Amino acid sequence: MVLGIESSCDETGAGIVRDGKLLAHVVASSMDEHARFGGVVPEIAARAHLHAFTPVVRQALGEAGLRLGQIDAVAVTTGPGLSGALQVGLAGAKTLAYAAGVPLYGVHHLAGHVAADTLEHGPLPDPCVVLIVSGGHTSLLLVRDLVREPILHLGDTLDDAAGECFDKVARILGLPYPGGPAIDRAARDGDPRAVAFPRPLTRPGDDPYAFSFSGLKTAAARWAEQHRLRGAEPSVADGAAALQEAVADVLTRKALAACRAYDVRTLVVVGGVAANSRVRGLAERRCAAAGVELRVPPMTLCTDNGAMIAAVGDLLVRAEAEPAPLNVSIDPSAPLDHASLTPVPGSGSSAQFADRAA
Repeated sequence: MVLGIESSCDETGAGIVRDGKLLAHVVASSMDEHARFGGVVPEIAARAHLHAFTPVVRQALGEAGLRLGQIDAVAVTTGPGLSGALQVGLAGAKTLAYAAGVPLYGVHHLAGHVAADTLEHGPLPDPCVVLIVSGGHTSLLLVRDLVREPILHLGDTLDDAAGECFDKVARILGLPYPGGPAIDRAARDGDPRAVAFPRPLTRPGDDPYAFSFSGLKTAAARWAEQHRLRGAEPSVADGAAALQEAVADVLTRKALAACRAYDVRTLVVVGGVAANSRVRGLAERRCAAAGVELRVPPMTLCTDNGAMIAAVGDLLVRAEAEPAPLNVSIDPSAPLDHASLTPVPGSGSSAQFADRAA
């Protein structure tokens, strides 16, 4: 029985997993508290985690019909994320692990997103290509054994992440925060061909697996500005549909190119933007045409949650990985090299304290 804790941003999550099976999944979001500021405020997020931590853990234990003494291990996000938010989750997880007398495992947040798919579809194929798309991250990975082998980065975003682009353009169009769901809703009534937005880094000679969405955001801002300079408001529906189409096109085009280049037959799409209807729809169509299996977690497991962290913890326990040391700390900007992330103060780099199961 592995209890997972997630607190890297604005969701306080607790999940319980046993042998790859999800037993409990509870999330408390502070999104409404940040919405009026147009983005996540770190201090508000940290305080919200303090208030939500105990109720969320209690509810997860209740859903699973367990007492704390029946938990065999605790897994917690140790990075990347907001420093204060991570500290709240780690302090709570250390307390729970100490009280229950069980080992503690530090988990990389993005590895959690990858592992979320296993809760729905079972073990990851070896190898598989993984596309992580969220508010802060856009990465293309080659994954073999998630907890035993290093994770190979094929490409990452050079500037804005896909979700960040959605958030910023939504604000330009007068849509509410968070921008991703708002763009998706508005796009339903729009024409994706109404605006010829660019497809960044898709020309011959560009890095085939790198992403860049800053220029796309700027193109959308200039398009809206040109309308307003003429005294007219831009079509929000058309702008949202065209933007969404451009993002989905770039993401899926590069992901399928990676599958072909590495002769991989499974594409896994995870992260908050994996909940976007056009990203899912275009990925389904292109994977079917290419003979590639597409795996996407349920929408409830796409956004940040404790279940995905518990899933990594469960894999680490079964791989007999070494638990985190008692002085494990956080790494708010940790690169994704291994699923396990157990930095200690003064280490200088989290990488040397990565998963020892290999």
